[in-house]
Amino acid sequence: MPWSECLFLSIALAMDCFSIAVVAGVIEKRFHPLQAFSMAILFGLFQALMPLVGWAFTGMFYRYIESVAPLIAFAMLLFIGGRMIWESLRSEENVSFNPCRILTLLYLAVATSIDALAIGVSFSCVGMNRFADIARPLAVIAAGSFLFTLLGKIVGVFVGRRFHFNAELLGGVILVLLGIKTLISFLQN
Repeated sequence: MPWSECLFLSIALAMDCFSIAVVAGVIEKRFHPLQAFSMAILFGLFQALMPLVGWAFTGMFYRYIESVAPLIAFAMLLFIGGRMIWESLRSEENVSFNPCRILTLLYLAVATSIDALAIGVSFSCVGMNRFADIARPLAVIAAGSFLFTLLGKIVGVFVGRRFHFNAELLGGVILVLLGIKTLISFLQN
C-alpha cells in the first residue's frame, strides 16, 4: 500500500480518537503528560490491533461479528455518552465520571476502533496476504492515532480553560452522536 493511502487511512481512523481526546481535555482542563501519552498509546495500539485482528481472522472470526460490529460500537458509545450526560446533570459534588479511568479508556479505545476491523478484512480482500504487506499501514495507523489523540488532548485543554460550559454534557452528546453516526452508516449499508 502506498504511503499516501496509508496516511489517508490513518487520518480517517484517527478522527474518532481526536474527538474523544478533545472531550477528555475539555473535561480535565489540565494537560497531564503521562495521562495524555497513556491515552494516545492506548488509542494508537487499538487502532492498529483491530485491523490486524480483522486481517488475521478474515473468514474465521469476523464473519460472526461483521453484522453486529457497528451495533456493538453504537451500544458502547451510547452507554458511555449517556452516562456522561447523566453525570453532568447531577449536582457537581456527585459527579464521578472520569474520562481518564483505565476502564473508561479501554471502552472508548475498543468502541472507536471496531470500524478498523473492517479495514483489516479489506486488507485480505485486496491481496495483502503476508504480514509484511500490512506492517506499514498498521504502523502509520498507530502513529496517526497516537498523534491525533495528543493533538485532541491539547485542543481540548485549551478550549476547556478558555470557555466555561458543561463540558461533560457536551462530551456525552458528542459520544452519543458518534454512536448514532456509526448506527446510521450501518443502516445505510
